[in-house]
Order: sequence, then C-alpha cells, then structure tokens
Amino acid sequence: MAAHTEHHLPHPTPKQYVQIALFLAVLTAIEVLLYYVEQGVDAIGTSVTAPMLILLALIKFFIVVAWYMHLRFEKAIMTKFFVAGAILALVLYAATLIALGAIAIGA
Repeated sequence: MAAHTEHHLPHPTPKQYVQIALFLAVLTAIEVLLYYVEQGVDAIGTSVTAPMLILLALIKFFIVVAWYMHLRFEKAIMTKFFVAGAILALVLYAATLIALGAIAIGA
C-alpha cells in the first residue's frame, strides 16, 4: 500500500498578514482617491472611475478570500467552486447594472 502524501502550502506568517493588510490599505486609498478625483474633475467621469473601482474591489475581494479565508490552502475543487460562483455573481451584477442603465453598452 502506497503512502498518500499531500503537499500543503505553508500558512502565512504574522508578518505576511501585516504586509497583505498594508497592500489592501493601499488599494483602499486608491479607491478613495479615485472617488475624490472624479468629484473634482468632471473630465474623468464615470467611464473610467466606475470600472476602476469595480476592478480594485474585485482584486481586494480575491486577496481577502485567498489569504484571510485560506482558500489558497484548500483543495483545488474548492477553489474551482468558489471561482465559478464568483464569476456567476459578477455576470449577474453586470447584467443588473446594464438593465438599470448604470452601464451603457454601445454608442
């Protein structure tokens, strides 16, 4: 009988958790800056700001899930289920924004 060995990634150290938190804080600061830049400069408008805010929120979401919720240390099937659900939620969110007119499609 062959021994079954699983390769587990080492969990982050407290120092790495602080580094991740600082990175998330920087991303949040960029989001706040984007909001205030849009408020002060009409030339930028929501055509650039809204997609950037959504992208930054998604990046932060996946970092939190991967590191703080330890999804990156789970089996691959768990990650696949989570990513599939996240993609489905994103498509539903985009469809809702399009239906409500918050995102314009076409010219």
